[in-house]
Amino acid sequence: MNMMSTQRVLTVEDDPAIRRGIVDALRFAGFETLEAADGRRGLEMARSSEFDLLLLDLVLPGCDGLEILAEVRQLRPTLPVIILTARGDESDRVRGLRDGADDYVVKPFSVKELLARVEAVLRRSPSRPSDLTEIAIDGATIDLQRREVRFQEGSRIELSEREVELVRYLAVHRGRALAREELLANVWRITPRGVTTRTIDMHIARLREKLGDTGKQPSIILTVRGKGYMFSGEPR
Repeated sequence: MNMMSTQRVLTVEDDPAIRRGIVDALRFAGFETLEAADGRRGLEMARSSEFDLLLLDLVLPGCDGLEILAEVRQLRPTLPVIILTARGDESDRVRGLRDGADDYVVKPFSVKELLARVEAVLRRSPSRPSDLTEIAIDGATIDLQRREVRFQEGSRIELSEREVELVRYLAVHRGRALAREELLANVWRITPRGVTTRTIDMHIARLREKLGDTGKQPSIILTVRGKGYMFSGEPR
């Protein structure tokens, strides 16, 4: 299935047989895969790696799965997460869903069931940033492939790679206020703890200037008081 062919799944599972079965099934279905065998490595990969869905065992050596879930929800609030639980762990399953997991699969599970859950959760999730090619704004078009803004009167302004990734992420989550910490985690790929978010404001200011969105009340990249920034253009 073409929708699935370029998407990547991170599997954090300490049982080697189960992990191997999951990874093999995902690869056979056309997914790219990442894997971690313990909680500490899983947390590191969840913080720094690029992926589209997390398959997360809750009982892990090194770092509890619920700790990883909490960290992921702080850094990447919209990332799809499916938790893997043992048959008798209903309380953990309930807590995982309450803490932000999108779905769960009970061990032992069939490959068919797992893939169906993965596909369903991805289908409900926001579009991937890489799927966007152009964004319509008032009086111009942002061309993400050519890394430029084309204005209706014929002029063009080049965008940096970082500016493209920033506007891409804003556009994918159009209509939702994005915290500076979320932008740092997903565009700059750094953990926001202890890091200043001033760089976000500077990049937003430069991006607004290039888009001609420099009035007293910007209309393309909106400032949401106490929350962050929100995009109002039209992805296409």
